[in-house]
Amino acid sequence: MIKKKVLIIGAVWVEPNSSAAGSRMLQLMELFLKQKATIIFATTTQKTEKAFDLKAIGIDEVSIELNSSSFDAFVKELNPTIVIFDRFMMEEQFGWRVAENCPNAIRILDTEDLHCLRKVREESIKKQEDFTIEKLLNSGIAKREIAAIYRCDLSLIISTFEMELLESVFKIDKRILHHIPFLLDRIEQKDIKRWKPFQDRNHFTIIGNFLHAPNVDAVLLLKKIIWKQIRNQLPNTELHIYGAYASQQILELHNKEEGFLVKGYTTNPIEIVKNSKVVLAPLRFGAGIKGKLTEAMLCGTPSVTTTI
Repeated sequence: MIKKKVLIIGAVWVEPNSSAAGSRMLQLMELFLKQKATIIFATTTQKTEKAFDLKAIGIDEVSIELNSSSFDAFVKELNPTIVIFDRFMMEEQFGWRVAENCPNAIRILDTEDLHCLRKVREESIKKQEDFTIEKLLNSGIAKREIAAIYRCDLSLIISTFEMELLESVFKIDKRILHHIPFLLDRIEQKDIKRWKPFQDRNHFTIIGNFLHAPNVDAVLLLKKIIWKQIRNQLPNTELHIYGAYASQQILELHNKEEGFLVKGYTTNPIEIVKNSKVVLAPLRFGAGIKGKLTEAMLCGTPSVTTTI
C-alpha cells in the first residue's frame, strides 16, 4: 500500500485554543495520522505563541510565499497525493498552482464554514434588512466560494444546513460534497458523572476568537442590552469574557462594578466552561457549527443563544 502524502495549505497556523476552526483542523489532521499518512502543513502567515506544535505529533511545518514561483518548485518536488485547502481563499491563491504542477493530486476544500452565508447574514444585520436567499445568490463572495468548490474534487461541509443549502439553492452535485461535523467522542454516562453540579458552578461566560466578527458583535450586544437585564435580576453574578486577540474596543468594555469582566486569552477553554453556570452566545450572524456551544455540551453547561 502506497503511503499517502497530504499537503495542507492553511489560512493561519493551527490554534485549537483560540478558535473552533483550529480544533477542526487538528481533528482532520488526526484522521490522516490514523491512516499513517505523511502530513505537511504549509502557510503564508507568521507563527504565533498560541500556535499548536504540529512537529510534536509528527507533522512537518513549512512557510510558503504568496504569488511566488517558489511554491511551484516546492509542490512539484513534494508531489503530494492529496492537497487540502483551508478555506476557499487558499484555494483561490494556490489551487491553480497545484493543478499545474501536481495534476494527479486530489484537491480537497475544507470550507470550515460557508463564508458567503456568514458574510451575507452580517451585511443584512448591518443594513437592518432581512436575510434572503436572493442576496446570497447575488453576492460576490458566494460566486467566489462556489467556484472554489467546483474546482476541487471534494469539499468538506461542517453542517447539515450548509449541505442542504449547497444542494438545493446552489444546485451542487452532492457527490463532490462530504458532510463532516466536529469529530468528537460520544458523551457517555461516565462523562456525565464527572460534570460539576450546577450549584457548585459560578457565573456566566462567553468564549470566542475576537478576530471573528460574530464574536465581537455578540460581546457588544451583551454590553449594550443583555447583561444589564441579567444583572438586574442577579446583582451578584458576573460575566467572564474569554478569547484570543481581543481588540482595544473589547478590552475597554471591562467594568468590575457591572460584573462585566474581560479576561482575555485562555489556554484551557474547557476548564472555564465546566466551571461556569451558563454559556451565553447571543450570535446574530454566522455559519457552520459553533465551537462555544459544542464546548458547553461537552461540559454539561447550559447555553443560551439565538435562533440563528
